[in-house]
Amino acid sequence: MKRFEYQIVTFPMDRKTSLIEMQEDLNLRGSQGWEVVSISTSEFANVGHTAFLKRELDVEQAVEAT
Repeated sequence: MKRFEYQIVTFPMDRKTSLIEMQEDLNLRGSQGWEVVSISTSEFANVGHTAFLKRELDVEQAVEAT
């Protein structure tokens, strides 16, 4: 059975460069195996976006998680 780990990341949108910074951050996380599952307007930070990410655990990590 596949096992996953998850991350929740918030991005405040308070500057013009915020979307570029968000893209760069998500690209970095993507290179580490993270996949964006969903992005929504952030209610936690009032203004911005919240990204929900997941990545599959390798066999050794999955065994440690149980």
